[in-house]
Amino acid sequence: MANIVWHAKLRIHLDLTLEDLGHEEYPGLWDMVYGIDRMYAARDVPVAERDLRCGGVCQEAGVIAPMYLRMRDGRREAVHERREDDERHTVFVSDEHKAYQERILRAADEGGFCGDSEVRTRVGRSWIQTDTLIEGADGLRIGWEVQLSTAGTDGPRSVRSRAAKAEKNGITPAWHTDRANYANRHDTHWTRSNNLPAHVIAKNGDLRVISGFRKLDFWLCDIRAVHPCPNGVRRCGKHHATPVPKDVLFDDLVRNTAAGTIVPIQFRASTKLHRFWVTEADRSRYSDLLNDDTRLPELPETVRTPSRASQNRPTCQPDLTVTSAPASQPDAPTVTAAGLLPSQPAPPAAEMIGEPPCSRPPESNVSGSQQTMLLADLVALQQVSDREKQALSELHEHEERRQQRRIWFEAAQTSQDAVTRYARSKGLNRFEVERAVRAATKDAEHQSGPAEPPNESLSTDVAG
Repeated sequence: MANIVWHAKLRIHLDLTLEDLGHEEYPGLWDMVYGIDRMYAARDVPVAERDLRCGGVCQEAGVIAPMYLRMRDGRREAVHERREDDERHTVFVSDEHKAYQERILRAADEGGFCGDSEVRTRVGRSWIQTDTLIEGADGLRIGWEVQLSTAGTDGPRSVRSRAAKAEKNGITPAWHTDRANYANRHDTHWTRSNNLPAHVIAKNGDLRVISGFRKLDFWLCDIRAVHPCPNGVRRCGKHHATPVPKDVLFDDLVRNTAAGTIVPIQFRASTKLHRFWVTEADRSRYSDLLNDDTRLPELPETVRTPSRASQNRPTCQPDLTVTSAPASQPDAPTVTAAGLLPSQPAPPAAEMIGEPPCSRPPESNVSGSQQTMLLADLVALQQVSDREKQALSELHEHEERRQQRRIWFEAAQTSQDAVTRYARSKGLNRFEVERAVRAATKDAEHQSGPAEPPNESLSTDVAG
């Protein structure tokens, strides 16, 4: 039996739980539909040749399931013709599925958000049912759908249509699974964790999402780029974005999607459309890049603090593959692969075995005043690059923009080469030097306006 019926001729859904069947504009609709169905039955018309179909689970699964109407103890009922169609409505909910629903609600509550499981939302003349619906910030609604390995080998059907219906009605769909073949699909925004038992999912340890969340790398397509040009040419000189897989904890994903700091994105690579989750800052930068790929989108003003290792035991299966991990804070506790005892600090990556460059004393004998002068020259070079970039944004004619873009690229390359030589000569981290130069450039612009032209002997001084 089912409560939602699709009338094939009238092309409307009928909700038998409502007095007017969900169509107050049609008075007496039940009497008309029920009377016609009883007339068909009196004339021995087969149920499959009548006008009524299951409009709920069967229709979402792409199955045409004929139905007939009856009254029992004063209650309206729609009955499937075939038993296998009726059994489709009795869905087995595994313990793992329930554990995920409980964990989503608990993680949302810890972040200050409320939610509920098995929520039915009225959508015009139809309805949608969500495994777990989280009410987020600023009216944001995240509909979590958990699809685990008990669904069969072919996976769930009509995922895209269900996700599209949710989006159309203000619910952001978030589908989570433990199967690789589901996560590799792009019919909606899938995330994936390892296949774990219910008692592990339910506990408070760290549950890691190993697929579905990515970081966007923004880069210039020149001869120094490490990524191939997505346009199929050797080097096009434009800026591109490349998604890079990145792990995230499941609880953090639930809270941040509700807060709006992690958002879904549709990323087109060649002719294929990929769907995954990124930070809100990355999506904004990607939107800017699509508007103008001749310039690199600006970094957000907020500075992210380095993340610390979690004190909780991990619930994911340990990955023993040796990879180069970014350096963490010295006082950040680490966890062994077994997750039982605190471990010693991780050894340096293979290319860093031995004394790290930053721990060696500077090889040059440059005085403090000379270093200040060299840093001032780096700032001046960066300001020249910024001025050429600003000049490009003020031009509109194609040929003028092409020539100015080449001038900007040359100025930017000169600035970057100077930073590289300076960091190498002092045994410093190049990224830290460049960040300091950019910060000093911004301060100089606020304080004194344009800087003096750079010292022409900068390359000689830095190389020495």
